[in-house]
Amino acid sequence: MATEVSTPLQAPFHGLSPDDLVRAYRIAFTSRRLDDREIQLKRQNRIYFQISGAGHEAVQVAAACLMKPGVDWLFPYYRDRALCLGLGVTPLEMLLSAVGAKAGEASAGRQMPSHWGSRRLNVFTTSSPTASECLPGVGVAEAGRYLARPESRGFLAATSGFAKDEVSVVTIGDGSTSEGEFWEALNVACTRKLPVLFLVEDNGFAISTPVEVNTPGGSISKVVRGFPGLFLAEVDGCDFLAAYDALRWAFAYCRERKGPALVHAHVVRPYSHSLSDDDRLYRTAEERKKDAELDPLARMEAFLLSNGILDAVRLAALKAEVDAEIAAATDAAIASPQPGADELLAHVFSPDVDPTSAAFDTESSPAFSGNPTTMVDLINAALKDEMRRDGRIVVFGEDVADATRAEVLAECKGKGGVFKVTAGLQKAFGGERVWNSPLAEATIVGTAIGWAARGLKPVVEIQFFDYIWPAMQQLRDELANVRWRSGGTWKCPVVVRVAIGGYLTGGGPYHSQSGEVTFAHIPGLRVVCPSNALDANGLLRTAIRCDDPVLFLEHKHLYRQTHNKGANPGPDYTVPFGKAKTVRPGKDATLVTYGATVFRSVVAARKIAEDSGKEVEVIDLRTLSPYDFGAIAESVKRTSRLLVVHEDWQTHGFGAEIAARAGDELFEHLDAPVRRLGAKDVFCGYAPQLEDATLPQSDDILEALRDLVAY
Repeated sequence: MATEVSTPLQAPFHGLSPDDLVRAYRIAFTSRRLDDREIQLKRQNRIYFQISGAGHEAVQVAAACLMKPGVDWLFPYYRDRALCLGLGVTPLEMLLSAVGAKAGEASAGRQMPSHWGSRRLNVFTTSSPTASECLPGVGVAEAGRYLARPESRGFLAATSGFAKDEVSVVTIGDGSTSEGEFWEALNVACTRKLPVLFLVEDNGFAISTPVEVNTPGGSISKVVRGFPGLFLAEVDGCDFLAAYDALRWAFAYCRERKGPALVHAHVVRPYSHSLSDDDRLYRTAEERKKDAELDPLARMEAFLLSNGILDAVRLAALKAEVDAEIAAATDAAIASPQPGADELLAHVFSPDVDPTSAAFDTESSPAFSGNPTTMVDLINAALKDEMRRDGRIVVFGEDVADATRAEVLAECKGKGGVFKVTAGLQKAFGGERVWNSPLAEATIVGTAIGWAARGLKPVVEIQFFDYIWPAMQQLRDELANVRWRSGGTWKCPVVVRVAIGGYLTGGGPYHSQSGEVTFAHIPGLRVVCPSNALDANGLLRTAIRCDDPVLFLEHKHLYRQTHNKGANPGPDYTVPFGKAKTVRPGKDATLVTYGATVFRSVVAARKIAEDSGKEVEVIDLRTLSPYDFGAIAESVKRTSRLLVVHEDWQTHGFGAEIAARAGDELFEHLDAPVRRLGAKDVFCGYAPQLEDATLPQSDDILEALRDLVAY
């Protein structure tokens, strides 16, 4: 059961000095005045959006007083203005974000106001999707435990480092506790007993939706009482001292490594959700009056005056100082230039490590050893090589370990993945570097983001591509755009390995999916799809060594084929991204493909050569983002015909991109329309004849080639 405490006031101000109390009020007042100034600027059309933290200031300032800036980590949400001010973000920095200035530390003009971020303060770059910050916040705590090991000393300089009592603080609104990622994060934090403090700032509304719609019984603290090892406190978040007392117990619990904590703070929202909202449309005048009576700023001010800590003169002087600081910061922010259009593409990918460069091209100098072996074996070999080379690499996902209960390995062989790709990694490198995650895809990717944010290199596995979709928000809205949305301040070079595709005989609609085009469409994400063992080995090594997030698609039909075997090329073998490979030369037509359809395309090309003497050039793209259009163009200029084949659905498939570009850029070289061949627009059936009819077969490719060369 969760550990609950009541929080009675203790002598006299919980150890806070008068100066501490004045500073707390100053931060809260500054936060409110910044909100008011931004509202004014929005009405003057000098900024483009505003969302406030009004009513949340007391509990946020209390949290800031207990955090160690630059030591603890914060995964905030958009109302955390006072918390960020308390940690050291300045009014000028906040206003630079509001005006979209290039100099804004949080995003360099890329994000809305109140999307916080500071590398120096360990404030992770904020995104808009609610609760998406929870899983990276848990991942940071996991990674801190890993960095605390004596074995990590050799590579600490290449990471964020760690503090033995650091805490990862995750803040969230009451409405956001409905999101699955909040519950997944709470699950992992409790299961692994991590030092994560969840601060739920409950103002009673998710825009216009009241709390009882989002939370059973209207109280999140009542709902989570059954979580083992979770410290739990419920508090009036508008009462600074009560909030401080509740939070200091929670922080102590986390710093003593007893487990995670959740503080449920009841706050108010005296302003509308944002300036795009009008709460008079759904809240009565009486409701709004009650919120105003609980306003934490007024209560903090009254407390200071009634206890003689400030008098009216000193209070007025403090307010005047804050107003002057904000006025000066406003003038400076308005004068600060926004980023130019020529900077739009900066930080989509790493400016430091280019996986398409010659530095990653060692294909001409492999150090082969052993007999040719399967794709499974060479992927496994690449993982082992890289884990020996770099202690920052960890591997986790569903069933990837040999055995979670390591003691059984004295008797049992071990699992090592449902396809055995990670077999033996745990035995070789230990359970602290290779482990089984919960069965939760968003957790796998989301926590990996936290690891990567600290300078570590997670290589995670999604067991089947068919089940990647719960992780979509973490992949698209977090992982892929962390570098860009933070103006290059943060990066998350995670490798996500996924078993993909059909041709299994019996895979059915949930073990045979493709869908790579969905991810190739996402800026900032590299997408790789090897067709053979040697390429898989070299491309995976490049994926791990590059500085961008990579989706590494492993076609499960190809794992143990005999036609695509290769010898181990050695630990320094890399294949660059964006470099296609001509697997069969030809002069009469160009066939572009990747993955499992490469072999089928070669079979068809051989057959048409036997039947008609027509020589078809087959190009294996190998990577989809980036893809080698230069190789396609060079071939088409010689052959004047183009067919694109892929296993994914034909409508809106990757072939459509190539066909459109070829029509645009190669029109004068074409003697026939560009043709496409993909899966039929239907899910893959379990019965073999349904699967065969759905996916492109060699005979289908042969027929398409005959039509093309005959045109």
